[in-house]
Formats: sequence, C-alpha cells, structure tokens
Amino acid sequence: MSDTPPASPDSPGFDEMTRDIAEVPAVEVIVTVAVNLMSAAAVKLGLTEEGDKYKDLDEARKLVTALAGLLDASVTEISSFHASPLRDGLKSLQLAFREASLVPDEPGQGPGEKYTGPIYG
Repeated sequence: MSDTPPASPDSPGFDEMTRDIAEVPAVEVIVTVAVNLMSAAAVKLGLTEEGDKYKDLDEARKLVTALAGLLDASVTEISSFHASPLRDGLKSLQLAFREASLVPDEPGQGPGEKYTGPIYG
C-alpha cells in the first residue's frame, strides 16, 4: 500500500487534477475506461504473458459484463470510429471467456451477453 494519503479538496494537487480532468473530452474518458476494463479482463482470463498466474474467471466475468454495459450505454455517444474496435475487443474477450470455461455458458448467458446478444464461437 502507498504511504501517500488520498487527495482531498484541501491538498495542493486537487485543484490541478480537477482542472486536468475538466480538459479531457468525455469520449476520451469513456474510451480510456473501456480500455482499462479490457486490459483487466484479459489479465483475469489468463491472456497475458503470466498466463494462469492471475486467472480468475469470476473476476473476468464481472469485468467483461461491465465493459459490455459501458459500451452499450455509450455507443451512441462515442461514434462508430471509437466503438467498433472496442466492440471487437469485447467480442474477443467474450469468446476467450467461453473457451476458458470448463462448463461454458449457454449462448446469451455469458458475460455481457445481456447487452451484446449471444456470442457464438
């Protein structure tokens, strides 16, 4: 854990951080969050160099579902230019989840499929 206390409205850096985030377009924030969810899901699916070391399908399911919900809610706001590669990444994660599962979910029951529809391998 860090010895650095969290920023508070009274700390000198708080106003600077607020000003910095205020200058970031919403599309960039949404895409950044989506990419972070994708990266975390890939780790939990064991798709990184470390392989199974951090594999946790329960955690991966939560991350993939959160990503699907974010994309479903924001797709009309971020344009197809940004949404298309994120959707492709989401589908890849959903397929990887299906492959990694010992007992695969029925089509339409996998992580995020309530937002994307059934994913077939």
